[in-house]
Amino acid sequence: MDNVRSRAITQGVERTPNRAMLRATGFGDGDFEKPIVGVANGYSTITPCNMGLNALTERAIAALRGAGTMPQVFGTITVSDGISMGTEGMKYSLVSREVIADSIETVCQAQSVDGLLAVGGCDKNMPGALIAIARMNIPSIFVYGGTIKAGRYDGQDLTVVSAFEAVGQFCAHRIGEKELLEVERRACPGAGSCGGMFTANTMSSAIEAMGLSLPYSSTMAAEDEEKAESAARSAEVLAEAVRRRLLPRDILTRKAFENAIAVVMAVGGSTNAVLHLLAIAHAGGVPLAVNVHAKTTVLPPGTSATDPEGAPLNDPDPEIVVTKPSGRYVATDLHEAGGIPQVMKILLEHGLLDGDALTINGESISEVLADVPAEPRRDQDVIRPFGKPLYAQGHLAILKGNLATEGAVAKISGVRVPKINGPARVFDSEEKSLEAILNGSIVPGDVVVIRYEGPVGGPGMREMLAPTSAIIGAGLGDAVALVTDGRFSGGTYGMVVGHVAPEAAVGGALALVEEGDLVTVDAEARLLQLNVSDEELARRRAAWRPPAARYTRGVLAKYARLVSSSSTGAVTDRNLNDGGIGRGEEREHG
Repeated sequence: MDNVRSRAITQGVERTPNRAMLRATGFGDGDFEKPIVGVANGYSTITPCNMGLNALTERAIAALRGAGTMPQVFGTITVSDGISMGTEGMKYSLVSREVIADSIETVCQAQSVDGLLAVGGCDKNMPGALIAIARMNIPSIFVYGGTIKAGRYDGQDLTVVSAFEAVGQFCAHRIGEKELLEVERRACPGAGSCGGMFTANTMSSAIEAMGLSLPYSSTMAAEDEEKAESAARSAEVLAEAVRRRLLPRDILTRKAFENAIAVVMAVGGSTNAVLHLLAIAHAGGVPLAVNVHAKTTVLPPGTSATDPEGAPLNDPDPEIVVTKPSGRYVATDLHEAGGIPQVMKILLEHGLLDGDALTINGESISEVLADVPAEPRRDQDVIRPFGKPLYAQGHLAILKGNLATEGAVAKISGVRVPKINGPARVFDSEEKSLEAILNGSIVPGDVVVIRYEGPVGGPGMREMLAPTSAIIGAGLGDAVALVTDGRFSGGTYGMVVGHVAPEAAVGGALALVEEGDLVTVDAEARLLQLNVSDEELARRRAAWRPPAARYTRGVLAKYARLVSSSSTGAVTDRNLNDGGIGRGEEREHG
């Protein structure tokens, strides 16, 4: 009997039940030796960002079959940040990033797939997929669903942010009800992710810069044929990567993250890139941290040669792309001007990009960009020459002070008044702050403090697009600062400081601010300071008690118990053994 069983195992008879199940899904006799590729499809009709993903998935599946693999499609979730913005539902947005990552990991690991093609559109699809890809370390590629085309009204391009700002303009009596309705009707004309350099397009650009999606794919319009063709080509490239055993951690190196950071700075990308790049780096075991040294230029990382976790950035890091919210163009305009490859080539020519970093097609960044011109075309103004940037210094900065000992993320480009030293207007939720802004209670010089909206306190770290848009709409963008332990939409601009850490709910100094306290927000000095004596802060801290948990059951309660600080990416597995899943190099299909 032992000999019979030994022969059966050798001959693969033990796999008969597994193969019987696979036959029901379409496998034939010759298919069992082919690589199995999981296709994570983020399709839904919940949001315009994802409603076109099925067509891309079908093109990718056909191409995977044609390339000699066996694709197996499964669904993963999305929520619409834009639709849930300003509501309790927005608390689930950042949580969905973890759900997406966990669901992709769960299916791929349970089914022992040989590769992964992830298709996503809305903000959390991209970092969620990349977190899973970095954890699992099996050959993978990301296919972006594409950007929405611009809406149009009264001679101006519109995005979803236009609708939020129109609410503020209406409440400030700067536009009428008819104009408000026309903006609403025209802001989002079809399928695709929000059209400016907001979070979705920022992260798609970062993924292209890191080498895990194809060149030019991050700025294509969702409804254009080239997007479907790019999905098919992505499948072919992945099939080859599976055969070559080209693994994500071969690509997601320190060099890749530094390249992504350089591109995010150059395109004027979302503050959310800080949070997401930290989380992806954590999943892949790449040391990366916010740098809170004063006077440094930047994004999550730092510039200090003595800081082992800071990613070096040259100083200054110019912003050369004139897209919303920093400029007037949208992502489709950037695509027509040369896309992310043109931006990367300019950075490469000026020593701000590492050309040796590897991409999913097996070529280095330098090889991929070999035929891209070193200078942008003269017949466009979307991508500026390196010597004539939109802003000479990068638009994101890490602020530090007694209000943010772990750091906070600020947008500083285009701010006319880089320092505000004003009285705190304190609100314990987004809703209360919005009410005060819309009823005219906030005046020039105020520092609006919104707390208990962090990863733990929210829970879920909501985006504050409604309050910031209301401030802009009321004409206070250059006169009022907003400080929060929550996040911001990629469409946010003005004197805004988010991701304050430690957050209020865990006893951060933000919890100790009182109405009327003098707060200093100084973008140039990288300072976020509560101007209260140490003795007074100690007295307040001794009297402070953490608020009761807002949720005691369900996903938000679980998230609040597990989530790390925003300064470490707001991940839910940080206190576990590091190193990720990392079985890609060990797994063979059989």
